[in-house]
Amino acid sequence: MPHVEIKCFPGRTEEQKKKCAEKIAEDIADVLGCPVSCVSVVIKEVPKEEWKEKVWDMDIVPNEKYLYKKPVYRELT
Repeated sequence: MPHVEIKCFPGRTEEQKKKCAEKIAEDIADVLGCPVSCVSVVIKEVPKEEWKEKVWDMDIVPNEKYLYKKPVYRELT
């Protein structure tokens, strides 16, 4: 505990993804008061054309009541 799953468009390097995962794990450990060794982070790439079907419809809408940070997609349109 805790486990974080990040979904993003493709295009980040392995180095960027590793750095992102490390920083997120450090912040989560600090804020939630747990060892960083207990934090797991997954990064999955989802093509832009599949985002609505695979992320918005499958993850965001059904879990809206659990979202603490809701997306605003103006910059994608």
